[in-house]
Amino acid sequence: MFKSLRFIAALGAVLFATVALAACGGIPGDAVVQVDGNNVQKTTFEHWMQVASASTAVNAGEKIVVPVPPNYTACISHLATNAQKSGIKVPSNAALKAQCATQYKSLSHEVLGFLISSEWVLGEANHLGVKVSDEEVHKQFNQIKTTQFPTNAEFEKFVAKSGQTVSDLLLRVKLNMLSQKIQTKIVKEAGKVTEAEIEKFYNQNKGRYGTPEKRSVSIILTKTEAEALAAKKEVESGKSFATVAKEKSTDPVSKANGGLLPEVVKGQEEKALDEAIFTSEVNKLGGPVKTSFGYYIYEVRTIKPGNQQSLAQAKTTIKQQLVSTKEQAALAKFVKEFKTRWTAKTDCQPEYTVPDCSNYKAPKA
Repeated sequence: MFKSLRFIAALGAVLFATVALAACGGIPGDAVVQVDGNNVQKTTFEHWMQVASASTAVNAGEKIVVPVPPNYTACISHLATNAQKSGIKVPSNAALKAQCATQYKSLSHEVLGFLISSEWVLGEANHLGVKVSDEEVHKQFNQIKTTQFPTNAEFEKFVAKSGQTVSDLLLRVKLNMLSQKIQTKIVKEAGKVTEAEIEKFYNQNKGRYGTPEKRSVSIILTKTEAEALAAKKEVESGKSFATVAKEKSTDPVSKANGGLLPEVVKGQEEKALDEAIFTSEVNKLGGPVKTSFGYYIYEVRTIKPGNQQSLAQAKTTIKQQLVSTKEQAALAKFVKEFKTRWTAKTDCQPEYTVPDCSNYKAPKA
């Protein structure tokens, strides 16, 4: 968790965000976003821009430079220096500035989305009465720290490189735990599966809880009825079905196998042939049967009976499936309503608007 610095949205948000009570009359000048009356300060935004920029560093020990509009002076200088060190032609100042502007847009949208979604999780947890104690947070923090960093020196190195503080990491853990508890609460309230629902599902989907009857059948396909009757006569006179099939059949699938189609399931073949096969006795030569492909003669070789689980046998499986379906539906419904509800409570300064802001306007195509 700690080593993954990419920001994530909505219920997965794990970000420390400093907030203050909003004053009347809109968003104050020292804030970038206001969520349900709480302000996210510019200093918080700048802090996480530093963290986001650190996560994009390619080389160890590389200087972290945050692209800062409108001039992007430090960013341009940094890119030019890197180009010189790499022995490549330094792009024009305009090209470097455009690159810095692109970086800023990408990082700022990522950070703002993260800041906003964090406030949403905090607000939703408070609304639902979902809480985690400091003791729970520290316990989880220490488990993650021990797993990812065998020594304290490695942890300190990571903290210095990432630009985060221990407080940042603790609150990332807290918000992640809140997100999980919110999800657990929604799933728990999804509703129980009734006996009637289980029985209805079983009756509507019996085919899922059993195997169908299977028949192995030998066939010969000919273009005309006369050819089919002639082939049938040869079999009746004592010539083996397999030999006649190899000589006379036009069916490319079964011909090489002496006309044999193993384990045919009802509904698999064309309707007329299917009905003939599944009403025939074993080892009884039948046909010709007219189909859109031509004329068939056939002989059922073996019948493998199907089996069907009873409702009692399938009950546990069905219940688990219905519970899972209800939980997924409840979560999908919650996430949709959650986003709509909290977007309406989120106002952003004009230069910091992203899709999660109520005052966001999509750019024209």
